[in-house]
Amino acid sequence: MVVTLENTKEWLRVESNNEDALIESFILAAEDIVEGILRFPLSDFADAIPEPVKHAIYFAASKLYEERNELDTESLNDVLKALLLSYR
Repeated sequence: MVVTLENTKEWLRVESNNEDALIESFILAAEDIVEGILRFPLSDFADAIPEPVKHAIYFAASKLYEERNELDTESLNDVLKALLLSYR
């Protein structure tokens, strides 16, 4: 994973460990979504993942977590495209 569970939980303001597995699955899904928008794997970033890319992953994971029952994928994609435009 590009971002840690701990950092993602801080982003989400989640303190308990009850949903760790769920949050990890959202992180992995968020990374897949970001890779799809970038059109290349995150491993192609040589030395370090740029902060805007990490923020896109945090944002996507938070949307998946907070709106898991009624996710607006079009809105999510629009924000991610804006965040990642300079890396495409």
